[in-house]
Amino acid sequence: MPVVINLDVMMAKRKISSNELAERIGITPANLSILKTGKAKAIRFSTLDKICEILQCQPGDILEWRSDNE
Repeated sequence: MPVVINLDVMMAKRKISSNELAERIGITPANLSILKTGKAKAIRFSTLDKICEILQCQPGDILEWRSDNE
């Protein structure tokens, strides 16, 4: 899949756990795990907005596009 989720990287930089982030966003830890592993087929802009607000980052810090050839 060409879109890569770098949520783990931002969480490590901000020193926030999955459980804390999930609670602050208002989603279950299981749904956050699906998002972190790249298994999610979509993300709501409201969820992305909350993630960026909490982690103090830009959407491009979390989402990255890579060519299938990489």
